[in-house]
Amino acid sequence: EVQLVESGGGLVQAGGSLRLACAASRFTFDEYMIGWFRQVPGKEREGVSCISRSDGSTYYQNSVKGRFTISSDNAKNTVYLEMNSLKPEDTAIYYCGAAWRRMLDTCNKVHEVDYWGPGTQVTVSS
Repeated sequence: EVQLVESGGGLVQAGGSLRLACAASRFTFDEYMIGWFRQVPGKEREGVSCISRSDGSTYYQNSVKGRFTISSDNAKNTVYLEMNSLKPEDTAIYYCGAAWRRMLDTCNKVHEVDYWGPGTQVTVSS
């Protein structure tokens, strides 16, 4: 069974940094678009940043451009999200998602994601 596990969430002050990791097991990322999504209570899950494993192209939501960086480590089958200059509005549960043979625009189409991790809480205090 495919498994995604997030780690690295926590509590940080505004302006601080966190690094999230998404480790995959029982499948390899090669044919998947991998992304980070987030959700706050009462709102829909939204795409934050995604990476295409086929060509390494990336997508960022406008609100995180210049602050977040997505990357992947092929050898470890892990995708990372480096989050800098964090703001209170970044507070959410962050989920790793994998979509088989999807393009980067799936980052804005959460219904196209095939697999999800359980999520990790990120809290940014003001």
